[in-house]
Amino acid sequence: MDRKVSIARISIISNSSLIVLKLIVGVLTGSVSIISEAIHSGMDLAAAIIAFFSVKISSTPADEEHPYGHGKIENISGVIEALLIFIASIWIIYESTLKIMHPSPIEAAGMGFLVMIVSSVVNFFVSKKLYKVAEEEDSIALKADALHLKADVYTALGVGIGLLLIWITKIYFLDPVFAIMVAIFILKEAAHLLKEAFNPLLDVRLEDAEMDIIKAAINKHENLFCDFHNLRTRKSGNVRYIDIHIVFPADTSIREVNDICDVLEKELENSLRNVEVMIHAEACEKKCDSCK
Repeated sequence: MDRKVSIARISIISNSSLIVLKLIVGVLTGSVSIISEAIHSGMDLAAAIIAFFSVKISSTPADEEHPYGHGKIENISGVIEALLIFIASIWIIYESTLKIMHPSPIEAAGMGFLVMIVSSVVNFFVSKKLYKVAEEEDSIALKADALHLKADVYTALGVGIGLLLIWITKIYFLDPVFAIMVAIFILKEAAHLLKEAFNPLLDVRLEDAEMDIIKAAINKHENLFCDFHNLRTRKSGNVRYIDIHIVFPADTSIREVNDICDVLEKELENSLRNVEVMIHAEACEKKCDSCK
């Protein structure tokens, strides 16, 4: 089974379990911060399900209708996940504001604290595994899912600390305050995720660090050609597309051009992961050093 699909399935199972646990404890204690965490986990579950299907589809080979493959489905899923986080955060802030206006005591805050700690520990290990696979497979969908869980680690920990303080001080006002802090943190994470997932949909070029690697790989063999220009790059899912025009001496044979292009393609493939290279060969129209 595909590694990306397997780890996405684990995320679904862990999120489902935590949602049930948080909802039960949230209702029993009357804590809006625990219920907000349950909603946050609900968004995590939705994200995990979306990630599961997107990585499954993105692994499908290119076909006649999709000659460039299905990689961008992962970016689409990342955008959807970010929007889900925005909706959840706004709802949490709304409910917390009502709780501030109409405060109510919280029962069994100590039990709520324990549940939040358990949630943080579980999500820490699952998110760590997700990040590892996401980096190795260069999957934006899994990275988005891992980001959800990473946010849940910190927010659950924050809510847990808040419940511990309530348990000790009996200051119930802290509960909705911590819930709003959770929501603000989530909004920040969502904005970052939205930008990272949305940019490839607009065919934004690769990052500066990767562009530098590409240029260095080409310049390494500059003695084989006259010049290069019109370097264009984009990313779809985990695949990087490189399009470049290479200028050769006018008397270079087709076989020599083909051999040189093979050398450049291999150099680029060795420099970056998951690369597809398109080289346009051009004849030099001026007397440059390479033509002499």
